[in-house]
Amino acid sequence: MIDVILKKGKEKAVLHKHPWVFSGAIERVKGKPDNGDIVRLANAKGEFMAYGFYNDQSRVALRLLEWDEAVVIDESWWRAKVAVAVAARDSILKDGITDTCRLIFSESDYIPGLIVDKYADHLSLQILTSGIEKMKPVIIDELQKRLNPASIFDRSDASSREHEGMAPSFGILAGNQPPELVQVVENGIKYGINIAEGQKSGFYCDQRDNRSIVASHAKGKTVLDCFSYTGGFTLNCFQNGAAAVTSVDSSELAIETLKSNLDLNGFGQLQHRSIRSDVNKQLRQFKDDGELFDIVILDPPKYAPSRSALDRAARAYKDLNRLGMLILNSGGLLATYSCSGAMDMTTFKQIIAWAALDAGKQVQFIHQFHQPADHPISATFPEGEYLKGLLCRVL
Repeated sequence: MIDVILKKGKEKAVLHKHPWVFSGAIERVKGKPDNGDIVRLANAKGEFMAYGFYNDQSRVALRLLEWDEAVVIDESWWRAKVAVAVAARDSILKDGITDTCRLIFSESDYIPGLIVDKYADHLSLQILTSGIEKMKPVIIDELQKRLNPASIFDRSDASSREHEGMAPSFGILAGNQPPELVQVVENGIKYGINIAEGQKSGFYCDQRDNRSIVASHAKGKTVLDCFSYTGGFTLNCFQNGAAAVTSVDSSELAIETLKSNLDLNGFGQLQHRSIRSDVNKQLRQFKDDGELFDIVILDPPKYAPSRSALDRAARAYKDLNRLGMLILNSGGLLATYSCSGAMDMTTFKQIIAWAALDAGKQVQFIHQFHQPADHPISATFPEGEYLKGLLCRVL
């Protein structure tokens, strides 16, 4: 096995079992490993520190897997990791009211670069590192043995694969081609999921708990669901007795799928309005028209993909939330989210406070949202905490 030698003074993160070693922390490589090969990481004295995937094209040159030198990282090691992650989701799926969740969450499940989502009897898989790409046959075989899915679909089309020197990968990996819409159930609500063409891997199951929390306030209320995608918040609010819901999204496919999901759940005759539009533009239109809502939900895409984008993202979040506050009835609720890992909760609260000042409103934080149990946060990998949100009473 090839040795990678760490620079002196760069041991702290490895000793704390953080799974990333950046290229700048490496002194030298003894040999020429291929990208995705497992190498032995040693300190400046040559003493063992960890095993990990190597990739000389990535800023994260090593993704660490194991800190015990006696452990052999073989096929059985990988199968055990998959088994532990899948078993940890049993409690989410056992009651039958939810059959979709994230089965494997990359570094947070100690399998760097692997994401697997379960949609009823189908699996959607994303491989984001060259090391996992090499282990793909073993991982697929273990998923088949444990879950016997109708299909495993490859959605490894993320641009981040370029950083590992890999081309996009897309298509069926095992089983039969999934139907255009796979029907799943979350919180007792039915959804048609387009695995092949939907955003990310097909559906955002990370908002499962948060959708229920927001909907618990929706009875008899008028609700505005912005960046509504296929209707997660919209459907939960109707299930909990919302008087009317307006859903706004820029995607025609999302709007059409949302309408199908309304019919799928018997909500087609309820007071619903769908608007295909840029959300910021539509919020300004509501403001100009004097239209007010009891609950406004803002669940935008990732505005800050990195810390370097944080200042620009902060301005975007502030303006979005300012507009949301201006179209709320007094005492109304603003449910606002950030899925940017670079955005911490303290900064997000400050942004909302600035938005309130600009809007001439007073805001009370009455709940903090976070990602659910199938998106765990490893104690040694805080970067896995990306989703945060606030439920605000706006006066």
